[in-house]
Amino acid sequence: MGVFQGRAARAAMLLVLLLPLAGCGGNWGWHVVNPTDPRGQANLTFMLSGFWATVSLSLATMVLSILLGLGVALMGMAKWRALRWTNRGYVELFRSIPILVMILWVFYGLPVVLDIRLDVFVAAMLAIAICDSAFEAEIFRAGIQSVERGQREAAMALGLSPWQRMRFVILPQAIRRVLPPIANQFIYVVKMSSLASVIGYQELTRKANELVVTVFRPLELYSILILEYLVLILLISSAVRWLERRMGADQAHRPSG
Repeated sequence: MGVFQGRAARAAMLLVLLLPLAGCGGNWGWHVVNPTDPRGQANLTFMLSGFWATVSLSLATMVLSILLGLGVALMGMAKWRALRWTNRGYVELFRSIPILVMILWVFYGLPVVLDIRLDVFVAAMLAIAICDSAFEAEIFRAGIQSVERGQREAAMALGLSPWQRMRFVILPQAIRRVLPPIANQFIYVVKMSSLASVIGYQELTRKANELVVTVFRPLELYSILILEYLVLILLISSAVRWLERRMGADQAHRPSG
């Protein structure tokens, strides 16, 4: 993974260096994103102003999604059949709904149903988190079920209650095992946050769209947008790898002895 990230970073840097050269011919106008040109600097600054909006929405969405997903996963392992049916219905329903449709429904439909007002941040966070939590629930379910039966039996022999077994024995092991797929879901959430632009949320994609209708250079501006997401995803991947090492999530890949 580290080799892949290094190659991707070098490819991104090479693309950045080649962009100005690409404007030497044809009807291209890379000057609109040229950092040495005052107008290019202003355009780049405007596009980058959506960076924190994308990060904050992704982080808030992921926290809510993990909490919802864990709760739904635990419902699927309950003794009561009604809770297991609720788990199955939730997962099947919300992983079947396109996120764009969910964003539009939450923003335009939910205020009518509940007679409330939602700003674009809350609406996008709820919509993406609800859809993503269905996948998180399945990830947690698989992680919890992967814990060896002997661990459960040992916890029972110690006299731990079901909640204590889950809290102190099963979940700590399951979380280390599900960290890589949860990291993949976080990357997925970051990319899906771009759909919040349809309801006016001022993230990276929305900023690029607004600039396109002003300077009429979609090729150049969307190329920079791709680079922005590429850099962001590479940073997230590096942070996740560091977290995996700290939590021992990669211990299965370490050589013994």
